Amino acid sequence: MIKLSRCYALDLSKSAGACALKTMIHIDPKIFPKSRGAYIVGGAIRDILCGRAPLDYDVAVATDPAGFALRLANNIGGRPVEIGKAGQEIIRVVAKETIIDISRLKGTSIEDDLQARDFSINAMAYDLFANQLIDPFGGQPDLARKTIRMVSKRIFIDDPVRLLRAFRMAAVLQFGIESHTKAAIEKHAGLIQQSAGERVREELFKMLQSAKSHAYLGQLAHTGLLFVILPELSALKQCRQNRFHQFDVFAHTLRAYCHLEKFLDSGPDQALLTVKSAPLAHRIPESRRPLLKFSILLHDIAKPAVQTTDPDGNLHFYGHERQGAQMTEAICKRLKCSTRDADSVCFLVRHHTRPLSLFRALQTQDANPRAITRFFIKCAEHTDALLMCAAADMLAKEKEPKDRSRAFIKFANQLLAEFETDFKPRKSLPPLITGDDLINIFGLKPSPLFKKILDGVEEERLSKSEMSKQEALALVKRLIGGQKSIDDT
Repeated sequence: MIKLSRCYALDLSKSAGACALKTMIHIDPKIFPKSRGAYIVGGAIRDILCGRAPLDYDVAVATDPAGFALRLANNIGGRPVEIGKAGQEIIRVVAKETIIDISRLKGTSIEDDLQARDFSINAMAYDLFANQLIDPFGGQPDLARKTIRMVSKRIFIDDPVRLLRAFRMAAVLQFGIESHTKAAIEKHAGLIQQSAGERVREELFKMLQSAKSHAYLGQLAHTGLLFVILPELSALKQCRQNRFHQFDVFAHTLRAYCHLEKFLDSGPDQALLTVKSAPLAHRIPESRRPLLKFSILLHDIAKPAVQTTDPDGNLHFYGHERQGAQMTEAICKRLKCSTRDADSVCFLVRHHTRPLSLFRALQTQDANPRAITRFFIKCAEHTDALLMCAAADMLAKEKEPKDRSRAFIKFANQLLAEFETDFKPRKSLPPLITGDDLINIFGLKPSPLFKKILDGVEEERLSKSEMSKQEALALVKRLIGGQKSIDDT
């Protein structure tokens, strides 16, 4: 829709640490009407100057936004729809390839409109009548220097969610945050409490979506903003751990987050966790990755609350998984997470030590032979994510991987292979026994006992390489104490 030409009037490519901006914006007049007082504004201009195709466009119009929207819709074969609150109406034109939002210019000039925006790289506009770029706040130099800089000192007061947006944009673009802007974030961090939970969650998860967000998470903590958003994390600082850990709980959490991010970003040659010779990360959908990172951020959140010391001076954190899941559920409600997302995060926090417990039990031969099958049944679709989080947790306990960590990584890979090549194919087969069998063959009436019997038969079937219907019926007979002969079945 918007094309890039070969040259641009300003060449900042020789600046220290700069990225070359040599493009000139070219607008197809067959799509965007040439209109006096109409401007493409904000992120679309930023993306074009960075050489990326915008996903959507914002247009600010001084007069008659509805008329401009109608002409635009006719040009692209779209349909204008009015959205937004009273006094903040936006006309959205939707076409196959893009979305364009048209709104009335804020203030009396385009400069007034841009001054109300957040950061300099978002405060540029393209005049659709004069065919020129408008950059009153130095967005182009900041793009070249890869810098996030506030337009004015009021931006965080006017909309506190911008405090977090600065880090989200920096993480996504891999930019730095200018020092005065960072100082203002630290000063106004408490204002984020005024923002709606869903807006905070959206910005936070977009930041977590970035493949290299670990450094920005550390900066978020340094400004104090992280602890305003998630005050439950404050107690993790300086919370000592047991002899298996070299770091306090918060430092360990950041290290676990870093290891998890490396797992998710690892290629075939670097992957520590694999399935069928491919990185496990390939099996984690992009849309679910922020949930894994959020889970690892919260996985030890209850440790300070449950910390105890035995007579020998050893530290213990009994029940921190269960209490952590309860705290996580409250956090997810505060951030207005969907039920599905909240359930996933809470499951990972609640069971993050289960893989290590299984590892220890098998090493000491304290585990039942069916322990692995029970693990797979319990974890089901969370198995891949849980093992990845557990591996990140294990590696984060020490500065460098030791024999124990290496052994656990090997164990996790063995579980992944067994889950993929053995358990999942058998799980996909139809069950040997159904509720109808319990009614028709054994004369049982529907009750909570049904689930116990069916689960017991299913566990036995999944634990064996083969199991016949006759063997399943015999097992049912043993489970219910033998109430009916199955000789004729």
